[in-house]
Amino acid sequence: MRVIALSILVAFLLLGCGDKKPSKQLTANPAAGKKIAEQSCVGCHGLDGKGATDDIPNLAAQLQEYLVAAIQAYKEGKREHAALKDMANKLSEADALNVATYYANLPPLKGEQKPMQDIAEKGKAAAAVCASCHGEGGNSTTPGIPNLAGQQPVYFISAVKAYMDGAREMSSKEKQGMLAALNQVDVEAMALYFASQTPGKRAAPALGNVAAGEPLSANCGGCHGANGNSSDPKVPTLASQDPQYLVGAINAYQERSRKQEDMHTFLSNISTEGIANIAAYYSVQQAEPAEAKTISMKELAEKCDHCHGPGMDNPMMIFPKIRGQNKGYLVKALRAYRDNKRGSSPMHKMSLPYSEAVIESIAARYASQPPH
Repeated sequence: MRVIALSILVAFLLLGCGDKKPSKQLTANPAAGKKIAEQSCVGCHGLDGKGATDDIPNLAAQLQEYLVAAIQAYKEGKREHAALKDMANKLSEADALNVATYYANLPPLKGEQKPMQDIAEKGKAAAAVCASCHGEGGNSTTPGIPNLAGQQPVYFISAVKAYMDGAREMSSKEKQGMLAALNQVDVEAMALYFASQTPGKRAAPALGNVAAGEPLSANCGGCHGANGNSSDPKVPTLASQDPQYLVGAINAYQERSRKQEDMHTFLSNISTEGIANIAAYYSVQQAEPAEAKTISMKELAEKCDHCHGPGMDNPMMIFPKIRGQNKGYLVKALRAYRDNKRGSSPMHKMSLPYSEAVIESIAARYASQPPH
């Protein structure tokens, strides 16, 4: 949660953090704006301001200042869209104000408000398919099956991808089918769910020698952290892990069936006995959850509402209304900022961790709310 909350707050400032409102005062003419809309905008946005598809934004009742700023952004190339850039370049400053005023004066659309699933709920639901092997909450009690509870989320995502891509071998066609049914959002939501679960404590295993394994773990600690508790989202936690699984994983690196050059180097001279001792040592170390608690989109959205909520108006900045906006458009806009395809301030250029799951859930939350 430590990085996510800040990044999501930053990400939603992006949905329309603009420059100061223009100082030059023009008189808006909504009737003239309607004529421009009939000529140039109706095909995508309609005369009622409704996006023709889910990934085209609704313009009805949007802030006038935001629409003017968006047109200017297309003119300046801060937003990438060839057709809109050409269209924007044909509009004078007065034209832009007029068409923006026309759409801003329209009543909010009364579309169907679809129910949304919080990312925590989505992750828990997706993770249910894993419970038969990996245990409730990702705490495995089956020898040779890894713990998922408390695991670093980016590592989890990369490991699942390795199985999907065939870089890691799966033990059964049933597991292949389970993974094939998951999309990127499911995998990321699962990663966040498992990262917040508390790993159970393990008794000393029958294999290996815990005391002898500690000095052998010195090189491992450089990446995997003190006592096997990784602080790097890309590097797996080894603490509380199933010892037989660890032995199998180390053997796979030694045999190079798992590809990671540093691991090949560090493990090349470790004996069979040494491997068992390292596995025994890490299995009894107490792991901590990678994330302090399950992520709540409600909590993150409350931060976004400081700028995008009803009644919020900062005279120095321009923040669009996003409640009731098309979900597909919100997803597309967030991806564009994340991928630096929309011009923005340096804060907006911060990338989102666990991007697809977080973007999807936040977009769904705002799309499900009534417009204002």
